[in-house]
Amino acid sequence: MLGNERIFVSDFLKVLDLVGTFAFAISGATAGVKHKLDIFGVLVLSFAAATSGGIARDVLIGAVPPAALYDWRYMAVSLLAGLVTFFWSPLMDRLRSPVQLFDAAGLALFAVVGAGKALTFHLQPFAAVMLGILTGIGGGMVRDMLLSEIPVVFTAELYAVAALAGALVVVIGNALQLANAVTASIAMILCFGLRMMAIKRGWKLPVARQPD
Repeated sequence: MLGNERIFVSDFLKVLDLVGTFAFAISGATAGVKHKLDIFGVLVLSFAAATSGGIARDVLIGAVPPAALYDWRYMAVSLLAGLVTFFWSPLMDRLRSPVQLFDAAGLALFAVVGAGKALTFHLQPFAAVMLGILTGIGGGMVRDMLLSEIPVVFTAELYAVAALAGALVVVIGNALQLANAVTASIAMILCFGLRMMAIKRGWKLPVARQPD
């Protein structure tokens, strides 16, 4: 029974990881299209945004080689998202602020997957939360740096804080031995909802001010 449960957890996290990869890949590709990059640049951004956080997480927990580098599905999903965005960018523009929407979705999915995978590798709760945050914000940071922009995590409305909230729910749910699907659903809804509400209402952390 324990073996079947572990297989379910592993498969469940894998599905979430691939869905998050697709969401972040679209955010990266959309940013590339807005900056008028060629198709190669758009695909590079889609792959970098989709996999950077997961690669950093896997290296830190010792899950090497990282899943994004040996599992062909990550490359396929990120490139598919990049091609769809490149050739059908007018369709993507119909969505309101598509970069922010897919970025928020990827943030929620990756924060949950990062914390969950860290727990399956028997890391302590604090480390699991930190890896959840890193997984969530890593792709967006690399995307923005490749575009020579200040990473959104340093300037946007409650970005890392939203990832923190999602990762905390995963860790608390694990401690309370709640069902993984239920915990993950609550964590993703909280993270995504907090990020989108922060965008809509302009919620931000205090900003450093220099004297005149």
